[in-house]
Amino acid sequence: MLKTLFGRSPVEVWVIKQVDDGLLHLCGQGILESGDSRKAVLAALAEGRFHGAVRLAGGGLVLNARLFAALVPLDDLTLTDDGQAHWQDRLWRVSQVPQRCWGFDGRLVAQQGVSVGGLGLVSAEDVSGIRRRVDRDTPQPPGEVTFRAVNELEDHPLVAEPREEPRPARPAHRREWRDDNERH
Repeated sequence: MLKTLFGRSPVEVWVIKQVDDGLLHLCGQGILESGDSRKAVLAALAEGRFHGAVRLAGGGLVLNARLFAALVPLDDLTLTDDGQAHWQDRLWRVSQVPQRCWGFDGRLVAQQGVSVGGLGLVSAEDVSGIRRRVDRDTPQPPGEVTFRAVNELEDHPLVAEPREEPRPARPAHRREWRDDNERH
């Protein structure tokens, strides 16, 4: 249908967020959005120099290709039933990247979790650098913190002592209209 509308067929790819040793962090499938011909886009992919937009399947998000480690034509990567992938004449383990990590610009780590196909590897943001910076042995600031009701420190009208002398009520300041002719 898209080919009929625009005169060219879209290039569908596997979107790989990160490549680790023997592990692919896979976002899923996407469609490359480019004004170039299909042949030119495939050539750019083969050379690793495609720059442009990637429309991710499922979420419909359009993200910049620079956010991903690799964009692989559908025919060049094959998923197996046991959570692995054949790519570049090699067998890889696959970790599913959830949508919240698609635009993440840092390192991902794979954790055992529940993925689309059941139990498997799921990618998450690597926060180990943040944890290392937090010193758990740092002493707490001096002083004591007590929690109480919001209005506990305010004067209660039935309990508070009356003021020594009541404040006089001030009349509201009235502003009168002047006619410019009256000034002269």
